[in-house]
Amino acid sequence: MEQTTFKVDKYYIKKVDADKKSIYCHHDIMGELFVPWHKHDKAQMLYAEGDVVFVTTETKSYFLPARHFIWIPAGLEHSIEPKSEHVMMRNLYFPVEKNEDEFYKREGIYPVNNLLLQMMMFTNQWNGDLKKGSPSFTIAKAIKAILPQICTNNLPLELPQPKDKRLGKILRYVENNLGETILFADVAHEFGFSERSLYRLFQKDLKMSFIQYYTIRRILKAIELLLERKLSVKEVAQEVGYNSVPTFSNTFFKILGQRPSDYLNGEEILERK
Repeated sequence: MEQTTFKVDKYYIKKVDADKKSIYCHHDIMGELFVPWHKHDKAQMLYAEGDVVFVTTETKSYFLPARHFIWIPAGLEHSIEPKSEHVMMRNLYFPVEKNEDEFYKREGIYPVNNLLLQMMMFTNQWNGDLKKGSPSFTIAKAIKAILPQICTNNLPLELPQPKDKRLGKILRYVENNLGETILFADVAHEFGFSERSLYRLFQKDLKMSFIQYYTIRRILKAIELLLERKLSVKEVAQEVGYNSVPTFSNTFFKILGQRPSDYLNGEEILERK
């Protein structure tokens, strides 16, 4: 994706940490296709609507689908790349407190249930610093406080960045052939590995097996296609290499906790709000 920027006001650099004690709030249509590498003294809760957002850290590439949020701990350098400049980004930036729950110390992607959705929608009337002692600060802090209680399912919607150049070539091959059934033995043969040595390379570099990587990547691509609303669930399944819709639906459910049709229905409900 072309990495261009065309917003002058880089609030995420200039304003987020200006008041160390406030909770900073920013909601807007993305308006740019790439937010370059940066970090904050505050932790970030980023909720997306309308399309997919790619969040990259030094070690992982995160895939944030609509109606989910990512928690980015304070001080973690990252870049943000929405699939479309029309993505709605809802951001809350929280100052770090003493003796915080472990939840706030690690990044993760979580589905947004109806309670959290309504609370996030309520924040739509705010922008900028929410000062300590104000009603808006109290409500925003309540959102943060309930996260460890209701966000118990950290979804595996991230893929590690390969360090080995040989593995990078293999992953590009996978990326370019998601519509085909890719067999591990064929990949090993294609790139001059024994199955055993390639298995070890995946485990050493990515800390996951080939089939784990391949499965997650197929489902991530499926989410993109579903959000485009141009293909049926059956056609999406075929586009990511599944000949069986039930198998595709079951795999989708294992990763996202909902069926493809239910995921789309949730997005349609959100659009009517």
